[in-house]
Amino acid sequence: MAAVRTALVIGGGIAGPVTALALRRAGIEATVHEAYTGTADGVGGQLTIAPNGLAALAAIGADEPVRAAGQPMDRTVMADGRGRPIGEFPGLPGLPSSRAMWRSDLYRVLRDHATAHGVPIEHGRRLVGVDEDADGVTARFADGGTARADVLVGADGVASTVRTLIDPAAPAPRHVPLLNFAGAADVAVPAKPGTAYFTFGRRGFLGYWLEPGGRTSWFGNLPHREPMTIAEARRVPPAEWLRRLREAYEDDVPARDLLRHTPPERLAALGTLQIMPSVPRWHRGRMVLVGDSAHAPSPSSGQGASLAMESAVELARCLRDLPDAPSAFAAYERLRRARVEKVAARAARTNAGKTMGPAAVAMMRLLMPLATRTLLTPERTLGAEQRHRVDWDSPVAVP
Repeated sequence: MAAVRTALVIGGGIAGPVTALALRRAGIEATVHEAYTGTADGVGGQLTIAPNGLAALAAIGADEPVRAAGQPMDRTVMADGRGRPIGEFPGLPGLPSSRAMWRSDLYRVLRDHATAHGVPIEHGRRLVGVDEDADGVTARFADGGTARADVLVGADGVASTVRTLIDPAAPAPRHVPLLNFAGAADVAVPAKPGTAYFTFGRRGFLGYWLEPGGRTSWFGNLPHREPMTIAEARRVPPAEWLRRLREAYEDDVPARDLLRHTPPERLAALGTLQIMPSVPRWHRGRMVLVGDSAHAPSPSSGQGASLAMESAVELARCLRDLPDAPSAFAAYERLRRARVEKVAARAARTNAGKTMGPAAVAMMRLLMPLATRTLLTPERTLGAEQRHRVDWDSPVAVP
């Protein structure tokens, strides 16, 4: 198999444009094919780009627009439902601030940056099949069209079509028994700028930070046994969700004030959380997975988008330096799998904390001050994740 010169990137969300930008910097002509006919403006909740994610974007010259679009977050404060502090975590010394933003803003910035740098993005191109031969891979789309390149990259998220084409027995996403909500409240609750607050209430978890202009951005989780898709969650009127949320958080501060000042049009119901269990096969032949299609940790990790960015850059680096697709894909998986699965395991432990009862929260409030000075220091907890760097200028060697 000859060196890779062209690529089809399936999926135009977060990982897709970053992958195409990285591939093009590696000298590989890449086109993004997105299933939906329209853009994803206004879709989704909030997320955070960690310092390692910003470093990955810097390797391909895409960090500055993302920094400008997000709010710097320098500190995390944990509290119980009465607003009493449980623990406080400053940012790691020597690293830039994480950036908090709405997913739709990140999507818009990356899409605009990619198109400005020559990445074609084609909409309405839902992948239905592939044909591989000795010279390349042909993608077949639902609209009857086709596209051909040397390799095909699946950046199509947790419901990845490419993943099932690589391995029909691949695991499906797993639902975490937590309903996920995001909103913007027309009130500025008492909070320090540049600080993310995580509160553990009597019935649910809620995080928040101040937005410029007097609003507060918030996201929350409520225990929910049965899986619920985003489509199913959206069938419930936002006003009804707000009624249920206000009832669940009526004893918690500042959650009750945030929900009281959140209008229905600023509430996003996102269904139960989805994560990917370990995916046995990341690649086959001329196809490979990147981002959430291969590794989707819970949003509790604060690393989902950042890990996708790292993987996109690492994949491009491997394709740049190794002689053919199979050896590049194998090196890429070797460099990435252990790291992303370790982050996913940490996020799973965090999810367990979101379903704690009042007694467990009280115990955490007693023990956390000691833990944050010993076992749970920011460096020990997050240092390996946030200090990681993909060295773009270093050549990838075959092991």
